[in-house]
Amino acid sequence: MDIAIQAEGLRKRYGDHEALRGVDITVPAGEVLGVLGPNGAGKTTTVRILATLLEADSGRASVAGFDVTKQPRQVRGRIGLTGQYAAVDERLTGRENLRLIGTLYRLGRKAAKARADALLERFELTEAADRPVKTYSGGMRRRLDLAASLIGEPAVLFLDEPTTGLDLTSRLALWEMIREQVGNGVTVLLTTQYLEEADQLADRIAVIDGGQVIADGTPDELKGKVGGERLQVTVGSRAQLPEVVRVLAGVSAGSPTVDEAACGVSIPLLDGISAIAGAASALESLGVEVTDFGVSRPSLDDVFLALTGRSAAPVRTP
Repeated sequence: MDIAIQAEGLRKRYGDHEALRGVDITVPAGEVLGVLGPNGAGKTTTVRILATLLEADSGRASVAGFDVTKQPRQVRGRIGLTGQYAAVDERLTGRENLRLIGTLYRLGRKAAKARADALLERFELTEAADRPVKTYSGGMRRRLDLAASLIGEPAVLFLDEPTTGLDLTSRLALWEMIREQVGNGVTVLLTTQYLEEADQLADRIAVIDGGQVIADGTPDELKGKVGGERLQVTVGSRAQLPEVVRVLAGVSAGSPTVDEAACGVSIPLLDGISAIAGAASALESLGVEVTDFGVSRPSLDDVFLALTGRSAAPVRTP
């Protein structure tokens, strides 16, 4: 298995604050690692070290097969980076921004022009290509920023909260463009505060808190750490709850949980589909008015809360 990103024991201190306390990360080539964590957890510091913008105090890391400290030029030639804020020049047009970056990559004038034009079309920016970037909407700027990070056709792409502040439509469009890059074989390290974003895009997730990776695994593996599926039953009145609890307790090895305000009862599905069938049959025999009957799984929000002791900070959009 080819490893695109490898970090071992990364440490970084700013004065009295230890931002990273031994971060270990491994990302196989062609996969997406989602990095979750509260503000100040060390996500951006980790990205900056891996992208050669910052040196670690100790530890080592390699990206695309090159050491980030000893071979930074080789690393930079193989990565793309989209930071938390669009890094394009507002005074230039979209086309001028991309051509300039192509020139800095030493693609040559003709190749830089062709690459810029192709990316403008792919990111649906052709009509606005000759307008100053200061006239672009937030979503357009983020698309241009992502296009800029792809000028050099990177093998590894770092995305540091790339959709922060975007409306839902723009966010979904950017997700699709990220998936397209992964389909082309690009390895992605994505930091985000949108838990749904990590769930949608990431093959694996690392949760960072206090400068350390406190958990990692696939989304399903992490969800499994906070409990399995539950059957949720809602009935028409509170008066029916005692009977529903009695019946459901008989079809599950776990204890029912009651939400009187919502007229709901839930049980852990330790026996899978047989418990669902048993619950449906028992409720039908009881003759209660069931208004909702469904299975729920833990969310990444539940995982985040269980691991860090707090909910993910909501990100406000304009």
